[in-house]
Amino acid sequence: MTAQARTGAASGLNVADVSVAYRRDEVVVRDATFGVPRGDVVALLGPSGCGKSTLLRAIAGLEPLTSGVVSWAGEDLVGVPPHRREFGLVFQDGQLFTHRSVGENIAYGLRVKRWPRADRDARVAELLELVGLGGFTNRPVTELSGGQRQRVALARALAPSPRLLLLDEPLSALDRELRDRLAVDLADLLRKTATTAILVTHDESEAETIADRVLRMSDGRVAG
Repeated sequence: MTAQARTGAASGLNVADVSVAYRRDEVVVRDATFGVPRGDVVALLGPSGCGKSTLLRAIAGLEPLTSGVVSWAGEDLVGVPPHRREFGLVFQDGQLFTHRSVGENIAYGLRVKRWPRADRDARVAELLELVGLGGFTNRPVTELSGGQRQRVALARALAPSPRLLLLDEPLSALDRELRDRLAVDLADLLRKTATTAILVTHDESEAETIADRVLRMSDGRVAG
């Protein structure tokens, strides 16, 4: 791994010597160091319990760091709350608002940012086409299949054009055939939208399909 790839690029994410511990005697992530330049997709690959989801949550600001630095474009993010980091998050179950329609789910972040109604509607329509759900704007999310729900979750996370998209096992709850198909679609979507992203997965083929670079995790440590 080159020095630039190891320490990050000034224009993207830099994770430097990051450790996370739930208790003093329970270190979950140990001295993680890597970078994600703008436009790159990096996978954190490893078995359950290796610390990859904890590291992702630490980057998002959802877990405090024991030591180390997380920065974006040279700006130290330690102490910056999650909602101000401008990062998007997609989890395994999508975490959609079941009382809202597909369009209302996708537009949620845009409403928070006070986008005008016409701009919100145009952005929702654009993203539904990108994720292969054109015409689903008014569909109740309770009527969607598992794969469709994850597509909506991706569209919702992408709607505000996040600086970084964090994907925590987004396809792991799906059956193998659908998972393989959506992995290809997700890779295409991330590149069409020039999205900088980190994917957490335990599936090697998924990591290779979606990511530009795969970092392996074992016992809380990151290796190239």
